[in-house]
Parts: sequence; structure tokens; C-alpha cells
Amino acid sequence: MRVMPDNTPPSHPPIAAKQPSSVTHHGITVTDDYAWLRDPGYPEVKDPEILAHLEAENAWFEARMAPRKPLVDSLFTEMRARIKEADRSVPQKDGDWLYWIEYEEGAEYKKWWRKPVTGGPDELILDEVALAEGHDYFRLGALSVSKDGRLLAWSVDDNGSERFTARIKVLATGELLPDVIEGTLSGLVWCADDKALVYSLANEQWRTDNARLHWLGRPVAEDVELYHEDDEGFRVGAGLSANEEWLVISTSDHETSEVRLVPAADPLAAPLLVRPRKPGVEYDVDLRGETLFIHANDTHENFRLATAPLAAPGEWTTLVEGTDAFYLTGFELFRDFYVVEGRLAGLDQIEIRYYDDRARIEPIVFPEASYDAGLGDNPEWHTTVLRLGYESMVSPATTYDYHVAERRLEVRKVQEIPSGYDASLYVTERLEVPARDGTAIPVSVVARKDRKPGGPLHLYGYGAYGIAIPPGFSTTRLSLVDRGFAYAIAHIRGGDDLGRAWYKAGKLERRTNTFHDFVDVARALAERGYTAPGRISISGGSAGGELMGAVMNEAPELWGAVVAHVPFVDVLATMLDESLPLTPGEWPEWGNPVEDRAAFELIRSYSPYDQVEAKAYPPLLVTAGLNDPRVTYWEPAKWVARLRELKTDTNELLLKTNMGAGHGGKSGRFESLRETAEEFAFILWQLGLAA
Repeated sequence: MRVMPDNTPPSHPPIAAKQPSSVTHHGITVTDDYAWLRDPGYPEVKDPEILAHLEAENAWFEARMAPRKPLVDSLFTEMRARIKEADRSVPQKDGDWLYWIEYEEGAEYKKWWRKPVTGGPDELILDEVALAEGHDYFRLGALSVSKDGRLLAWSVDDNGSERFTARIKVLATGELLPDVIEGTLSGLVWCADDKALVYSLANEQWRTDNARLHWLGRPVAEDVELYHEDDEGFRVGAGLSANEEWLVISTSDHETSEVRLVPAADPLAAPLLVRPRKPGVEYDVDLRGETLFIHANDTHENFRLATAPLAAPGEWTTLVEGTDAFYLTGFELFRDFYVVEGRLAGLDQIEIRYYDDRARIEPIVFPEASYDAGLGDNPEWHTTVLRLGYESMVSPATTYDYHVAERRLEVRKVQEIPSGYDASLYVTERLEVPARDGTAIPVSVVARKDRKPGGPLHLYGYGAYGIAIPPGFSTTRLSLVDRGFAYAIAHIRGGDDLGRAWYKAGKLERRTNTFHDFVDVARALAERGYTAPGRISISGGSAGGELMGAVMNEAPELWGAVVAHVPFVDVLATMLDESLPLTPGEWPEWGNPVEDRAAFELIRSYSPYDQVEAKAYPPLLVTAGLNDPRVTYWEPAKWVARLRELKTDTNELLLKTNMGAGHGGKSGRFESLRETAEEFAFILWQLGLAA
């Protein structure tokens, strides 16, 4: 491996050493010359040869992007100019206090404030700016004020490892309590009259297999484990019921769940199991008085809402039927009414319903035909006003208050774009294009009205875990759209944009539908005159990075530039390695190649790393995080190494590893903007539009 001297710009990309290794499963041997890039001491990465290779790749990235620095700076400046630097959220009432967050001019991080509802001075309860000082990375995890408003618990990750340290302070004085809980990966839930917190620790495999109780003032070593999960594929979390009377302890993987209830006032009481887990059945629970409300997919894959008596929690009676048309995504309970959320034909729906009149259904009507909407933070059990969030591909984020009795939306805040934004210059469309099997794939597109047909187009996709990509607003996206791009979101199978069946049609043995859908959308957009092959840039991250790798292998000629963020590209090796944090919990999503030969062969057939071959590939920018526990750094590093070895073209291939960050890249609102500016500069450069 060639590593250039310090401060000397490299003239050639680094070539990783080849150290042959192989594994055999189901009688099939898979070779991997770059397996050595995984440090055996991970999550600590100290191997000097590995670090030298990653630094050499970073030096090559810097050298190749150096001539693009003026463009990066220009893009960053315009992106930053669209952000209102001194900004604050709409205050929300919770008990005796109004809470809000603020950004100060030039600040990377937020400050959390409150003041008494009855009047009084503003009170700074948490200063992220001060907490982040001196750290290259900072992320606030949980933040929770005690019910009496006296104490604040919060947790922080300062290296991107997603292992958070929790602390507690007295808000009136700022005094830090001696209680420090390290290694959390969960919320922080107050209970027992604010005398205790419930939380979950990440184990060595970065799994939350527990719910633990910490009594304030006692040593953490004496904390009590309220629940332990023995299935290594499941994860545990805890929260409070809407009326704050019950602890809700949940455990689940990607397709099965189980819930226990414990009185919040007596967290050491024997837990009440709602219904034993059944493979493939997911449910979540809330309570009102002696009645449980259960959101479950046991009778229909698009979920139903059921009720059950607290005395017989497993006896479920349907309240809202599951249907093929309406995908019931969730619900929230309030004292006098409840809210059902879902999607109809892929678009968000919010309905107010009433306990005493099942026939009374009041949908909240929004002004556009395509949009992204949902409930915001509504902490009070007794409320007459709901906080909502709304946006579309042309409409900036809007905070509404919905007055339930009057059925009236009140605008409380519209995202301000200081550099200016005129929505009338843009148009958004909702298209349907046929996949190769005839399935109609929805596509959301935004462009300037004066854009010429056939111009460049950026296509974004994800397509995994049942995560929908909504047609929302983005200020950074304007930097492409204002340069003549159309920007499209492919709502491909594997997400749950059109319901649970849409998700199932892109997982396990049908995983390749996701990749085919994306390619077919791109081809259809070219055929309809939106763009042309080779003028399409694409991007995706994590599982969306896997998508990027798969479609590069399938149809490299379509893409003018590809950006793969923290890409999950070494799918086969990861799914074979039970010691990795995510693997057992991921088998319901991808299949278990350890035990199932068919799963092994299918994953191998599309795993981007395993399918790299000697042919021409499009220009590619790859990002990674050294501390990333979700997609480990060696996956993108190995992928780039194999591509460098085998690809037959001279197109750009760049790898940037954040040496002090994790899955989300740089923290801070402006540092992350600069990474987006680098991504867009790469795209413009590769499409010949950098001038």
C-alpha cells in the first residue's frame, strides 16, 4: 500500500494491499482480499496499516476536491444563507411551563429554554453549545424534564459511537447530581414520583437487551434490571403512557413485538404482559383509564386499532378496522379524543376520533395534493389544541395549531428562508411509472417551472425497513434545482410508502424489487423527457447506500454521478457475522444466510461488494464514519478497494471517512451543510456543470 508523506498531495489514489482470505458456507467458498481492513479490536480502531489506508483515501479525496473548493464554498454559502441562523421553535405548553428551543446566530447547536405559563423570566435548561465545546462530534440523545419540573435528565454522545452518557441536574440551581449513567442507548423515563429513571444500556454488541431502573442518589451499580431480553435479535425500549400512569416496556425486532406494563408509581411491581409475542405480529400499546388501545397487524397487514380491558389485556376488540386502502401508522390518546394517523394512496392522513361516538371521524384537511404532515409534540393529556407539522416539496416547513372544537388550522410558524424563496417559481408532480413487473411506482418530482426538458435530474431513494420517504421540503435541494436539475424521490418497494404490502414486496426473497424499481424509475423519467441516461445523479445512505451499489452494478450506464453515504454494501459478510451489533436483528429484513442456503445465494447475488466486477462504473463518492456502529467503516473501505482493483474506467472514485464521527456524519447544522456542499459539488463536477 502506497502512503504519501505528510502534507504532500498524492498524485495517485491509494491501492489497498491484498491479503487473501476466504470463508465457506453451504459448500460455497467466498474469497475476500480486503477483509483485513476490519480492525480485530473494533470498536476501537488502532491498527496503523488500516488507519494509514483510510488517511490516504482522505488525502486523495482532499486532493481531487481541492480544485472544487471554490464551488464547495459557494454552495455552502448559499445553503447557509437559506437558514435563519437566529431562530426559535414555537413554545409548547407542558404543565406549568412553556418550552422551546433556540439557535443563536452562528451556533452549530441548540439551546433549550422554558418559562412559567403564568409569566416570569426565560430559563435556559440545557446549552448544547457549551456541552459541545471542545468536541469534534456532539449529539444530544434523550432529554427529559421530571414531572414536577424540578430536574432535567439528558444524555450525550461525543464521538459518534451512539453510546450515550446520561446526567441529571437541578434546574433551579444548575447543580449536577452525582448520578452518571454511561453507555445508554435509549430514552430517559421519569417514574416513581420523580425519584427514579428507567433507561436501557447498550451491551457489547450495541443492542439494548434490557430496561433498567435507577434510583436517584444511589450508585448506578445498584440499578435494578426491570426486564431482560434473551432473544439477541430483539431490542428493548421504555416510555410512558399518554396519561403518564404506566411504564410501557417494549421489545421487538423488525417484524415481531411484545409489550409489558408496569405502574409508573411502582416500577418494581410485577409487569403485566399484554400479549405474548407471535412471529410476524407487531403491536404497540397506550392506555386510557382501564382500557388498553392496541395498534396491531394481527388481523390485517396495514394494522388495526383495538381495545382491551386492563384486566384482560390479551382480549382485543377491533375499534378501527385494517383495510387495504388505509395504512394505519399510529395513534395518540388524549383525555377527550384520540388521533389516528396513516396514509391513503401514499399521502399522510390525520383523523380526530371520539371515544363515545365511533362514527364521528374528523379528518384534518391540508391545502396541497402532495405533502408531508404529522402530529408534532403534544405532551398534555388534556388538550383542545394539537400541534402539527406540514410541508411539501414546494412549501417550507409549517407549524400549525389545530383547534379541535373549531376544526381550524392556525399557522404558528413558517420556515423562513433569509436569502429568499418564491414558491411560485417551482412546480411539484406526483407521477406513477411502471416497474418491469407492471407495478406502478410513485415518484415525487420538483423542478423550476422554467426548467428545460431533458436536463440533469437527481434521483433519491432508500427502500428498506418499511421507512417511507415523504415528499417534504429541503433548502439544500434548491442548490441543484436552481441550477436546472429536476429532483425526484422514487417511492420504491421496501419502504412502506403505500402500506405494509409495499414494504414486504422489497424485503427478504423479494429484495431485488427495490433495486429494479429504482432503475425502472430512472429509465422511465428519461423516456418521458425529464432527463437522459448519463445525466442522472443519484444518492442514498445506509440501506440506501446498498441501493446505490446494487443499481451501479445493474445499470452503470444510467448514472452520471453516484453518492453513497455510509453504504451497507458488504451485505453477505455482515449477515453471516453474528458477532456484529446489528446482524441477528437484521435477519428478518434480509434473511439468515447462516442457516438458509437460499438466503445466502440471494444475498450474494445482489450484495454490492460481492458483485463488483471488471467493467466500467460511473463516478462515485463514498462516505464513512470510523465510529459508525450501524454500517461499520470497513464496508465502504472494502468496497472502494475492490472497485479500484476491478473497474475498467478512469472515472472518479473517492472515499471520505470521518475519523471522529459515526453513522450520521458530522454533527452541527453548518458542518453537516458543508458535507452536503461537497456532495453537490461532486455531482456538478461530474455532470460538467461545475462552472
